Amino acid sequence: MVAADGHDGRTRDLIVRRLLEHGPTTAMDLAGMLGLSGAAVRRHIDALVADGTVSTRDAPRAAGRGRGRPAREHLLTEQGRRRAGAGEDDVAGLAVAALRELSDVVGEDAVRAFARRRVLGMLAEDGDRIGTHADRSARVEALAGALSREGYAASTRATSAGEALCQHHCPVAGVAAEFPQLCEAETEVFAELLGTHVQRLSTIARGDAACTTHVPRQPGPQDPTTTDVKGRQVV
Repeated sequence: MVAADGHDGRTRDLIVRRLLEHGPTTAMDLAGMLGLSGAAVRRHIDALVADGTVSTRDAPRAAGRGRGRPAREHLLTEQGRRRAGAGEDDVAGLAVAALRELSDVVGEDAVRAFARRRVLGMLAEDGDRIGTHADRSARVEALAGALSREGYAASTRATSAGEALCQHHCPVAGVAAEFPQLCEAETEVFAELLGTHVQRLSTIARGDAACTTHVPRQPGPQDPTTTDVKGRQVV
């Protein structure tokens, strides 16, 4: 563990928080968020890498970018996510024990039912509001906002095939690692709220950097694939 004084420690906590909220990020982007120089951010990143909180990798090469050295981006390790969610481990242990008991005594269906009720309860206040948006992208953005308010540090980004809903933190990742029904229930409820089939591409519970859900692009009214031979829209 790299020693840090109070000021350095607070700055590094802020970097950890930004990486939690935004996912993989370059040093220059972090510098802009925090109002620091690139050199100062890199010094803190080096310390966080040394103590196992952060890892570094080549950023995906943007379209049209030259053949020079690729940009480097930084992301939290599993240890870093635990640091960001300090205090969750004890709760996770208790939850795992409770779900094991529920599964043993009542059965797997009870675990699935609990997982679904949990997600529905978590998003109950936002469910109707999400559904009021006619545009699918707006619904995804509203869902990300609701998840962020529940501690999931969610964001969205456009992809060539639709939208990616990214959850950069998962308060129940330790539980979901043993009970994937929690992830399955989330995916199911997301599809219902967004009004379309969605696909979970990655999860923190499986060791990925984020939980990423693919939401397909909303077909336009002139898209021939969205109508049948009588001109009726196909959902």
